[in-house]
Amino acid sequence: MSPDANPCALIVMGVSGSGKSTIAQALANRIGWRYEDGDSFHPKANVEKMKAGHPLNDDDRWPWLQAIADEIDRVAEAGERIIVACSALKRAYRDILVHGRDDVVIIYLDGSRELIADRLRKRKGHFMPAGLLDSQFDTLEPPRADERPLVVRIDASVEAIVDDIADKLAERAS
Repeated sequence: MSPDANPCALIVMGVSGSGKSTIAQALANRIGWRYEDGDSFHPKANVEKMKAGHPLNDDDRWPWLQAIADEIDRVAEAGERIIVACSALKRAYRDILVHGRDDVVIIYLDGSRELIADRLRKRKGHFMPAGLLDSQFDTLEPPRADERPLVVRIDASVEAIVDDIADKLAERAS
């Protein structure tokens, strides 16, 4: 059995517009885990900065990432399970989130810049302006094999993507 066959946390990651919140919520509904949007852990100053069209820097991100990591620890200690939608674009960010745990699984929503740009143009009511997509892709460090990610293509329906994730999680558990 692999170390992450019985995870306490799933981190659904990708650039803005990749479907993190939608997929994480649908997956949580499917498998009966608690869902949290990583954006809810941002301090107000970060949200205001992004609303103003300014990308966050690492100093902005560290407290946000640590708050999510602390929640993962709390959930694990309580014997609960959680799915968090979080951009987690750099390896250093994912290292804070996972922080050496072998019971946290990274799920990378992988899609083309064109597909994601089209989704952002159609989305209303979100604080991430489409113009920041270049900054997201410039920052993105796709997870490497040593991070044991589940890599999922996003050019399908929500149901098909969730099916793919559920199948990959089941394979890991066997």
